[in-house]
Amino acid sequence: MFEFGRDLRKIFAQARDSDDLSWLELVGTDLLFQEARQQTTDAGRVSCARPHAAWSRASALWREHARRAGATDSLIKATDAATDAAKHARNADEGARATIDAARVLMLRFDLCGGPEHLEASLALLPASGQPSQVATATAMAALSARVRARQVWLGGDMTTLGTVLGMMDIVIRSARGKACTDIEELRLERAGLALELGVALRDPKRLDEAGQTLQGLVAAASPDYRPLSRARALTLCASGMGALAAMANDPDASEQARVLFDAAADQFTPDHSPMDWVAIQLVRSQAPTPPSQGVLNQAEDLTRGRGLTLGALAREARYTREIEVLASLGDLPGLDQVETRLLDGLRRTRPGTTELDWAADQVLLGRIALARSRLTGLASGGLRMALIEAAATAREQGVRSLAERADQLNERLTVTV
Repeated sequence: MFEFGRDLRKIFAQARDSDDLSWLELVGTDLLFQEARQQTTDAGRVSCARPHAAWSRASALWREHARRAGATDSLIKATDAATDAAKHARNADEGARATIDAARVLMLRFDLCGGPEHLEASLALLPASGQPSQVATATAMAALSARVRARQVWLGGDMTTLGTVLGMMDIVIRSARGKACTDIEELRLERAGLALELGVALRDPKRLDEAGQTLQGLVAAASPDYRPLSRARALTLCASGMGALAAMANDPDASEQARVLFDAAADQFTPDHSPMDWVAIQLVRSQAPTPPSQGVLNQAEDLTRGRGLTLGALAREARYTREIEVLASLGDLPGLDQVETRLLDGLRRTRPGTTELDWAADQVLLGRIALARSRLTGLASGGLRMALIEAAATAREQGVRSLAERADQLNERLTVTV
């Protein structure tokens, strides 16, 4: 333990002089906020020797705080820092790095709040021609472009094009020639996640096995002592893949393995250390054969409520879905009525931070209640089809394909019961 403490102090002592920000995984969001604020102050000093690098670092710190804390105001700070980095660029390569910083903020804004227009704006910032002179900058630009395009293709749901994007990611990864950097690590993880998505969609065990092998390598490379968040993200994808294989083969042992992997992912850090990462793990698990408890889903909603986040709408939908399923299994019609009343009251009152996506999530939940009531009473449910169609359209407009697909599926099931 004492050796680890000395290593930790050594990492923090060297952190400010290093371009590698992986050490941030070891600090909580409060300390991360303080680091970002201090870096912004240092970058703005007249005595700052390297203002471009200092502002670029500040932008990276604010982005990480926004990502982990779900703090949209930190996105604004990250954009401002990227703008200042561009002002202090001394050559074309530094100008390209500042542009990459700004494009990263836009991609992150999509990840946090939805809105495919942010992906379009991110790509528009990246120059269509003229590669940066430094290899590291060119690699970062290519990796970011691949990550943004992958998100756009995933939203479209075209599995053929998704395979093409995976090939594009492979080219970028190979061009890095095995050199470790944050951009390539992120690309590897997202590439494995997309391969997993493709394997599930095509019900292709071979693709799932391939993605699983890649993820096992990423888990092994991410030390639980120094890279807990990276390890947790890789473990979550492993668990998701194992759960998909279990569902395909109707294999209880595989389902148990998936549960163990989800538990391992959640145990890498506490919810307050990185709230959004923890919520994301629980939401992926909510779609697995062994979903989290009602208490865990309630906590996930509490951590994201009223922030205008995509995760917030999905956490709300997961929390109430679990509650509705339990009530339906008990045949508790009065309980379903109470949940419906709460949801309708919420729709009538404008809550701070409520978004169109929250409205779409509530329509899906009302549809779930209607379906459960119809099955329990044998009476047809009506009046929700148009609302669910609108909910699916809203979710797609916001770039949340999973919620749109759930709205479509629920609409089909309601139609069958009519």
